[in-house]
Amino acid sequence: MSTLPEVSDVFERVETKKGEYLKTKLTQRGEDIGPHGVRLTKGAVPDYVSLTKFQDLSWRIMGKFASDKMTSANNQALEESLNKAHMRIRVEEYYAYVLMSTIIAFAIGVVIAVVVGIILFGVLGVSIMVRIMISGIAIGLLPMMAFMMLMGSPASKAKSRGRDIDKRIAAAMGFISAMASADVNIDVIFKELSRQKVYGEISEESSWITRDTELLGSDILTAIKKASKRSPSAKFQEFLQGVVTTSTSGGQLKPYFLLKADEYQKENKLAMKSQMETLGMLAESFVTVVVAFPLFLVLIMAIMAIVGGGDSDMMVTLLYLIVLGMIPISQFGFIFVIWNMSQEGAM
Repeated sequence: MSTLPEVSDVFERVETKKGEYLKTKLTQRGEDIGPHGVRLTKGAVPDYVSLTKFQDLSWRIMGKFASDKMTSANNQALEESLNKAHMRIRVEEYYAYVLMSTIIAFAIGVVIAVVVGIILFGVLGVSIMVRIMISGIAIGLLPMMAFMMLMGSPASKAKSRGRDIDKRIAAAMGFISAMASADVNIDVIFKELSRQKVYGEISEESSWITRDTELLGSDILTAIKKASKRSPSAKFQEFLQGVVTTSTSGGQLKPYFLLKADEYQKENKLAMKSQMETLGMLAESFVTVVVAFPLFLVLIMAIMAIVGGGDSDMMVTLLYLIVLGMIPISQFGFIFVIWNMSQEGAM
């Protein structure tokens, strides 16, 4: 009868560093780490989650206050956003970091208000009421913007991850259905998917499923349930919930994977068609708004400046504003919109 090794030998093989557990191999029954152990790669070391220096300072100063002020509703919403964004920081630590950043922004706003007030009063001679209004805006606006941006940052990052998953899910379903057609187990499918970095955030989600099964000891269905709750993509959540439902109801996963792959491929084609129609509409608008209208306006104003009896200097100034201001800004605006659409649609 085989015996387990010393405790030190067992823990020498335990690690949590991302990427290392994707290279593990299940050991055979009776080997030195037990009947259901996982042999990790040689040289694997723990990956400790540590705060930055500023986050650590924020926690030391504002930690107790942040822990007391976080209500259950705010705590749950912020924690959910942090999990979906894969930001490895506790909700109390992040809230302390937000509060400390807001205090610093308030101090900077006070300094700016004092400097602006001195300039307005000493140099420009602005009235006291105007100085108070401008100083109040400088003091209140900066910390308010800092607080709102930092509190919304996890949700914004989670939405960005969700968009990345949605645009890659059709290709990922092709990979999953191909693996399922070869009768590969579901846990191995997600492990292999986590190694394919071309699938972006879907690969990241799959690596967390593999982590839950091979390091944390969860069964594959429990790991998939957890992944569906923390996924920022509604499509990926639906897919994972369908995997659990199909498995627990006794259905076959292979037809389900093939059906979802075909469904997402059709949705992807419709999305690409809609994007092309939008780009065509933007191209027509670009020709009308940025090319034809400014050219027509410049010609009309030039003729008015030459033959009109009014102030020609004003017409020349307006021409400069149109040529040097309106036309470049409108062009860069259209370029940004088209670039943003191409980034969302790109793999």
